[in-house]
Amino acid sequence: MESAPTLFVLNMAAAAALLIWAVRLVRTGFERAFGGELRLWLRRSTANRLAAAVSGGLAAILMQSSTAVTMLMAGFVSSGAIGGVSGLAIVLGADVGSAVVAMVLNSRLAAVTPLLMLTGVLIFLRSSRRQLRQIGRIFIGLALVFLSLDLIRASSLPLVESEGARTAMLYLAGDPVTAFVLAACFAWLVHSSVAAVLLFATLASEGLLPTEAALAMVLGANLGGSFIAVVLTLKADAIVRRVVWVNLALRGGGAAIALILVARSVIPTDIFGDDPGHRALLLHLAFNAALLLVCLPLVGVLMRVATAVIPAPRDARSGGVSRTALDTSLQDQPKRAFACAVRELVHMGNRTEIMLRQAIELFVRYDDVAAQAIQDEFRTVARMSLDLRIYLAGVRSRDGEGDFGTRAFDLSGMAMNLEAAADTIARKIVDLAYRMQDEKLRFSDDGWRELCDFHDRVLRNVQHGIAVLMSEDVGLARELVEQKEGIREAAQTLEHKHLQRLQQGLAPSIETSAIHLDLLRSLKAVNASFAMIAYPLLEESGALLESRLARS
Repeated sequence: MESAPTLFVLNMAAAAALLIWAVRLVRTGFERAFGGELRLWLRRSTANRLAAAVSGGLAAILMQSSTAVTMLMAGFVSSGAIGGVSGLAIVLGADVGSAVVAMVLNSRLAAVTPLLMLTGVLIFLRSSRRQLRQIGRIFIGLALVFLSLDLIRASSLPLVESEGARTAMLYLAGDPVTAFVLAACFAWLVHSSVAAVLLFATLASEGLLPTEAALAMVLGANLGGSFIAVVLTLKADAIVRRVVWVNLALRGGGAAIALILVARSVIPTDIFGDDPGHRALLLHLAFNAALLLVCLPLVGVLMRVATAVIPAPRDARSGGVSRTALDTSLQDQPKRAFACAVRELVHMGNRTEIMLRQAIELFVRYDDVAAQAIQDEFRTVARMSLDLRIYLAGVRSRDGEGDFGTRAFDLSGMAMNLEAAADTIARKIVDLAYRMQDEKLRFSDDGWRELCDFHDRVLRNVQHGIAVLMSEDVGLARELVEQKEGIREAAQTLEHKHLQRLQQGLAPSIETSAIHLDLLRSLKAVNASFAMIAYPLLEESGALLESRLARS
């Protein structure tokens, strides 16, 4: 009997950990299977505030996470694909979507759990296609969510009649502020408000958590959940930080106000039913829905206030001395010197990614200052590439032994590829944008939408290439090379669609034909330059044949 408390703690912690992991499993599975399609759909579905909010809610339901949708929004807002007002509407809708997810996942679907698990495992093990395997991963994650909730219910039974546990929980019921703060901290620590809300609702349904404490804790989870995105975007563009800070003020501040109203019985929570857990979930959903209805008409005003509070920083172009990760004192220590070189390559990749984001905006509104800034940035990248190659040429071991030439050659090649990508952006793509402005041309609506979608896909692969640089993960490298083939096929499809529009005699397509095709090929070249990052890693691991990827 002495080990009973320890056993309970272990069981409850394991069940909660399984719940957190299962929610993450579903989210990552969906991101890998349908992330690209979701990005395109989400970016297109922002015709007005209501459409943006609905698309954000649906995306959160599919991805099981409002934070994941917020990070997608951050990328769109940073690139200028959508504005801050639409971004805030997406986030408000995503908060409602995550509340719906908690309601659905809390359903007692005991009969479905084994079916989901069996189907998921079969699909994952027997499918060779990456997308189908990720669908199997989603099914497995959903089954584990339901299983973990059952484990939490079973683990909490011994405490229902425990005097000590009852005293602690009654304290939380009598001190809703403490319960609110603890729940906010927990939601932030596990990086999932959905998992936190499910845990609190399940404990309440089993009689372990009093209703008053459960209500306070699901409201606290809203504060913790909105704070996650704030931490993740601390170094993002000012417009992104405005959106997430406004969401924190609305959701976190609104949750605190709702807590006061609930504690004073201004909000009659008994209308949500008798079951404490279900009541907490309905309060969670009602709170986020009410927040959306009240704030959606005001998003324009809120973003103007946020612009005044968080102004854009002064343009600090790096026209002078550029910081470098290359430490010449480590050139006699090859491993550490190569680590410095990789950090410099990541820096080059980040600069090139920013250039790619900014270049597409020139086709909407050409700006000589912005175009010059991109060209200045290319010169910085070119200088970094030369400095890196010179640095690698001077790497020697102290004892003169060891063959480090292959590694130095690979890193030099990566630097040259990144420089080539930056050169394509600064010279070719910027020049195409200038021709559009100089000749007063505009793409057809279908053509421009296709180009934006293709640019977004290449941008994701650029980010993927930087991730391969940082992690040296063979699986990520394999995916990057596979996506290179996908980009080639997509470019061919888009060229075919463009030729069809030419056959139809559409004037905008005829006038911009050369620019349209050159931009497609330039973006494809940028993608190929970043895909080359993966080849040395795959060759070293034996995952690359002479002409194609080795089949696993």
